[in-house]
Amino acid sequence: MGVDIKNLLIREKTSLQSFSSKIIAIDAYNAIYQFLSIIRGPDGLHLTDNKGRVTSHLTGLLYRNINFLSIGIKPVYVFDGKPPSLKTAEIERRKLGKKEATIKYERAKAAGDLESARKYAQQTTSMQDTMVQDSKHLLDLFGIPHIQARADGEATAAHLNKTGKADVVASQDFDSVLFGAKKLIRNFTNSGRRKLPNRNTYIDIEPEIINYQKNLNALGITGEQLVDLGILIGTDFNPDGFERIGPKTALKLIKEFSKLEDMPQIQDQLKQIDYNQIRDIFLHPDVTDVNKIEFMDTDHSGIVDYLTNERNFSRERVQSSLNRLKQSLKKRSHTLEQWFK
Repeated sequence: MGVDIKNLLIREKTSLQSFSSKIIAIDAYNAIYQFLSIIRGPDGLHLTDNKGRVTSHLTGLLYRNINFLSIGIKPVYVFDGKPPSLKTAEIERRKLGKKEATIKYERAKAAGDLESARKYAQQTTSMQDTMVQDSKHLLDLFGIPHIQARADGEATAAHLNKTGKADVVASQDFDSVLFGAKKLIRNFTNSGRRKLPNRNTYIDIEPEIINYQKNLNALGITGEQLVDLGILIGTDFNPDGFERIGPKTALKLIKEFSKLEDMPQIQDQLKQIDYNQIRDIFLHPDVTDVNKIEFMDTDHSGIVDYLTNERNFSRERVQSSLNRLKQSLKKRSHTLEQWFK
């Protein structure tokens, strides 16, 4: 779910090209969930190989990373570790939502309503351990580094950004902002033309950048107060938030009383959650540190062999896409040589 502070923040349009030569710490689970949700067949089901294994995530990683590398972007994927115990309620809520969506999918499919079936199928998306292993293997073949976080992947991604090891964090969720990421880019792994559900209408999804300090200044609050604001609205660690408090009311309360303990109207509800532990998760997260992020050469033949021989991808399409990557890198290299002459 993540924290719902979208309408409070300054979100500036940008482009993928503006991140050429930049290291981007990508929330891996968030990106892969998007691929699993979006890349499906007409009936709403995942793409699979001849053994029935899901390949939608591999399709997304293949084409999106070819695009990144062609532009000169340096992605590093950060995978979630063990979630904090406080996240149990949110995890259970998501499982229930997926069960309900599965029932609705079956009903829509039986009724011949493929549009609704596809919509509900997207809501059933779940991550399997094999998908994580598949994804890491393909990233290794690309020479793209990946980091296994001890806890929340966004916390480690934000840490990489704060310590200067990554230039930006990429995620759809806003939790990275609460974790203190200096810069967050949204719509990074899913930018492009998208069809709106249940409508014959397409929209262009453009990347947008959120600057942490710029937003704190605009809101007139501190990073600690931003975390309290998030708790009021609801986070993955207290998903229900506080009754009748939305983003605007939460900001108003923060400005008037400064912190949760000083808000008289929420004290009864405040006693029902471990707000200090939630604060600590965001302000002092358990992160994985790395000394250096290393990028390796892409193993073109390895990618072709894995995707075509093991996962039944079209050899022609994979080779064509990799050739496009080779040409782009060759052109970039030639341009740099000309620039330094």
